[in-house]
Amino acid sequence: MARISSSTARSKLPDAINRAAYAGERTVIERHGKAIAAIVSVADLELLEAIEDRADAEAARRALRGAGKNIPWAKAKKALGL
Repeated sequence: MARISSSTARSKLPDAINRAAYAGERTVIERHGKAIAAIVSVADLELLEAIEDRADAEAARRALRGAGKNIPWAKAKKALGL
């Protein structure tokens, strides 16, 4: 995985995008030595989103299995300050 500074990224952005799109290379952009962003292929992004969706669906299933007492909407609004 390539790592470049944010200042270098300005001039190398087209190259980093092409490498992501055509070679699947990931590039981490750093500022002051800390990773702040990444350039990844659409395939990688879609995989990450599918993983997140699967995790969200599993969390929802767990929540539904453990569903307890219902709270009236008025009480929930009051508790949330709405």
